[in-house]
Amino acid sequence: MADFFELVAQRESCRKYSDRPVEREKLVKLIEAARLTPSACNSQPWKFVVVDDPQIVPEVAKTVQHFGVNEYFANVKSFIVILEEHATLMPKVACFLDSQYWAKGDLGAATYGLTLEAASLGLGTCIIGLFDRPKLIQLLDLPKGQRFFLVVAVGYPETEKEARPKQRKSLEAIARFV
Repeated sequence: MADFFELVAQRESCRKYSDRPVEREKLVKLIEAARLTPSACNSQPWKFVVVDDPQIVPEVAKTVQHFGVNEYFANVKSFIVILEEHATLMPKVACFLDSQYWAKGDLGAATYGLTLEAASLGLGTCIIGLFDRPKLIQLLDLPKGQRFFLVVAVGYPETEKEARPKQRKSLEAIARFV
């Protein structure tokens, strides 16, 4: 098993998936990793819809291929739809801030935990922010006003290869020590 820093360096967005379905136990582990993520005031402003039904997965794939992009998700065997729920903040904090003030950050952290756990299990993921919300609401039988955060494609990578070098800003460009 990789140490944490190696895992962070290894995780990348997967664009080519094999035909192998993801075991339900592994999908549960991904949700557990997200569920255990810290959140502001322990508000846990999330819900997860795990889609692994072979009849529904291709329909979800079509919703993320919206606007003529993301055609590489046609072969994905599972998706996790991340929903934004109402965050309940401590009363001392809630009187100063909107309840969703930290929700997006909390959801981002939960998504990252989920994708890191996937990498540790040998799974590939890709975080998708562009999708047909009305179609997903209908397809997954969600309430009309449901807030979405992201959709994550989950599957086994088509081939095992070394992670490509990450193109990132230098440490000096993003950090200042005082």
